[in-house]
Amino acid sequence: EVQLVESGGGLVQAGGSLRLSCAASGFSFDDYSIGWFRQAPGKEREKVSGIDTRHGARYDGDFVKGRFTISRDNAKNTMYLEMSSLKPEDTAVYYCTVHRDFFRLWVLQEPASWGRGTQVTVSS
Repeated sequence: EVQLVESGGGLVQAGGSLRLSCAASGFSFDDYSIGWFRQAPGKEREKVSGIDTRHGARYDGDFVKGRFTISRDNAKNTMYLEMSSLKPEDTAVYYCTVHRDFFRLWVLQEPASWGRGTQVTVSS
């Protein structure tokens, strides 16, 4: 069973940084593409960052503009999202996701599993 557990969220001032982590278990992490999504209250879910493992490509949401970096440590079965220059509009619950098929993960937003999410709150 694919299990994902996010951590690292919290309250940070505008301009600050956070590193989110997502511990994966129950599957062969190395073989899966990964992604981060977010959802703010009253808003639709947004794509944040993703890595297409098969093609070695990385994708970011338009709002990222170089502020966030997605990465993975296969030895630790963990993915990360380094966020800097945070803005109040980045406030949301952040979710990590995985799927063997990046198209299903990123375009269809039908990953193998969703984590429970971690709250990020950016104060002005």
